[in-house]
Amino acid sequence: MATTRLDPIDRKILAELQADGRMTNVELARRVGISAPPCLRRVRTLEEAGYIRGYHAEVDARELGFEVQVFAMVGLSSQAESDLSAFEDRCRGWPLVRECHMLNGEVDFMLKCVAPDLSTFQSFLTDELLKHPTVASVKTSLVIRGAKDEPGVPFDILEERLSRSA
Repeated sequence: MATTRLDPIDRKILAELQADGRMTNVELARRVGISAPPCLRRVRTLEEAGYIRGYHAEVDARELGFEVQVFAMVGLSSQAESDLSAFEDRCRGWPLVRECHMLNGEVDFMLKCVAPDLSTFQSFLTDELLKHPTVASVKTSLVIRGAKDEPGVPFDILEERLSRSA
């Protein structure tokens, strides 16, 4: 488990930055109980090691005019690695596709898509997704409303698990 290389201060830094990536290094250091210079060194080390992949603003899609959110369950005609990779590569190029996950089970991929309106999504579905040469089937579900959308990981669960194994 990769987290065993992280000490409690590293995990606290990650939890704090996950909750608020805009805080200053001085504030972060205060929250985790160390001085600013070693805190900054730890953050840089966490970035270089890949624990921190980036910093992003959480924007409100609906406020920006993206009224439609759809989950698309995609079945491919073949599960050959070349076809799976080709589909993943194409997904990276579709702006409406915000997430793409390969699954185990009845469908091969689940896509999270956003669009300003239903006709824009429908055009994407019929003109792009369904025309991809590896796509055999697509089932879509329109999101009515979201009850929870929390990025990252539950650090409290991680800490509980680590304290039980210690």
